[in-house]
Amino acid sequence: MLKQIAKFIYFKLLGWQISGNENFSKNEVSKSVIIALPHTSWHDFYIGVLLRKIAGVKTNFVGKKELFKWPFGYYFRSLGGTPLDRTPGQNKVEAMAQLFEGKDEFRLMLAPEGTRKKVTKWKTGFYYIAKNAGVPIIMFTLDFKNKKNHISEPFYTTDNIEADFKYMKSFFEGVLGKKPEYS
Repeated sequence: MLKQIAKFIYFKLLGWQISGNENFSKNEVSKSVIIALPHTSWHDFYIGVLLRKIAGVKTNFVGKKELFKWPFGYYFRSLGGTPLDRTPGQNKVEAMAQLFEGKDEFRLMLAPEGTRKKVTKWKTGFYYIAKNAGVPIIMFTLDFKNKKNHISEPFYTTDNIEADFKYMKSFFEGVLGKKPEYS
């Protein structure tokens, strides 16, 4: 029932579409780092929630621990959220890579920009989390101009970070977020 409601909202009311690797919820990719770009607005959150319901995939995310306090803590945890202590001096990449251990299914959703504002360079944490956890990266667009989520095939990091980033950035070329000036 909820899946049907999500489909109605996503496809009919909002007019969005999905393309690419629509089977990313299959077991062969039960663990991955999923990156969504461009992250320019809070609207990205509900598009992602609708997409995961339609695809039938459980995704997880981390957020600053302050988000997980009452009254929203229970809601964010039910959506797959995990609080992250952002106190300086901690190895957050290693801590997030360890989240994959002992789990049969864990898909960590991250925004490489690290903010909703315009950036000229992606943060590299998502890359090293995937590399350290030995899981692929799945990319999906938040293309508000074309109202489309395009999903990539699983991409495994290599030992050439420069080539890997060039490949990943090419996936998002021409994509505009909700606030195009931040894309």
